[in-house]
Amino acid sequence: MPMKPARCYTHFSGPPYTRKEYIPGVPPPKISKFEMGNIKGSYDYVVELVVLEAGQIRHNALEAARVMAHKYMSTTVGENNYFLKIRVYPHHVLREHKMMAFAGADRLQEGMRHAFGKPVGTAARVYPGQAVMEIRVRKEHLDHAKEALRRSGSKLPLPTRIIIKEYKTGKIVAG
Repeated sequence: MPMKPARCYTHFSGPPYTRKEYIPGVPPPKISKFEMGNIKGSYDYVVELVVLEAGQIRHNALEAARVMAHKYMSTTVGENNYFLKIRVYPHHVLREHKMMAFAGADRLQEGMRHAFGKPVGTAARVYPGQAVMEIRVRKEHLDHAKEALRRSGSKLPLPTRIIIKEYKTGKIVAG
């Protein structure tokens, strides 16, 4: 079985750690924009990237998926012919107990005693059937939207599926 990146943070147990006003030193999420493209366009379909398992998606994985989808869509169909939206926000703060990694470090460390951890990043908690990203397109660009979400789904640590809905009615067409 191939190793997944950030597999230590993919599955969760326990309540989310989200109260940033009490946590010093939380790094900001790497996601620069949550909405791209033409928001005012008239579209026929909404193509959604839906996760199949519960888990956490780190903010750098969300940014990598966003960049992949946006780059593909802007080069193939043009900036004004689609609307891309990230539907989740990384609220959960990830902690890591840093260990020293040099020669002789075993004599200096206290091991796992009182190991709460320092904030190292954020993640979005997702559940089965939840949409992570969506692209709104006209009928002639539907195949490009599916390919963009297929590529960006490979950047995420959880298995995904692509669902196509009609924009006005919300009726599922394929998926």
